Amino acid sequence: MKKIFLIVMTIATLSLSAQGNKAIKSGEKFIYAASYNMGGLMTQLAQVTMETETVKTSKKTLLHLNCEATTFSKWDSFFKIRDVYESYVDPITLKSSLYKRDIFEGKYTKREKYIFKNDGKTIESTVNKKNTPETKNTFQVRPGTQDVISILYKLRTIDFNTFKPGQIKSFVVVFDEKEMGVSAKYLGKETVNAGNLGKKVCYKISIGAKTNKLKGTDKNIIYLTADTAKVPTLIQFSIPVGTGQLTLTNATGI
Repeated sequence: MKKIFLIVMTIATLSLSAQGNKAIKSGEKFIYAASYNMGGLMTQLAQVTMETETVKTSKKTLLHLNCEATTFSKWDSFFKIRDVYESYVDPITLKSSLYKRDIFEGKYTKREKYIFKNDGKTIESTVNKKNTPETKNTFQVRPGTQDVISILYKLRTIDFNTFKPGQIKSFVVVFDEKEMGVSAKYLGKETVNAGNLGKKVCYKISIGAKTNKLKGTDKNIIYLTADTAKVPTLIQFSIPVGTGQLTLTNATGI
């Protein structure tokens, strides 16, 4: 189960050209049902909630991006998950300032904090793992590298009407104190069920990453509504031990 939520976040790790944000608003709330293929049936195991809010500090105004994954109570005895991912970004450029990750998965716990310095080229990290001393590290990343939460929102600022089917972009994301190459291939448009939004025509994007945790060609897909908001409606993933998906059930504040 731990790998499932890692893959879900990996699928969302895209960074396209630095366009201004006209899609993401403060006060958004998206709720998803997370399912995994068990014995040939897609079984709902957890709920994933993504929210945005404006946060003001003494020096600047930031957009707080919050993502939480929680197993349904009937599955807690099997494998309890309480994960929180947070990103604080510039509301216009969506450039990362602070990233926090707090995961509780079964008996495994981990806390991370990344502070983006030097115009995002340097990261100061603090990591706490269960039964392990706290570690601090400072490392360099390439310009434009962002965290896994802010990248999903960055994706929504792209005008996919300018893309041709099969067009591929390559990007970089930082995860577990390492840079990881990610590619996005535009596949065209498809109509999908978007929860309370009804059926929506969506941009279909295939995700690839330099990792052995993804399996198959064009099997890891994210769908975004083909409108100004570009709401993520469906995320499908394929990994060596199985397949699963996140399905939008409710979207408000768009």
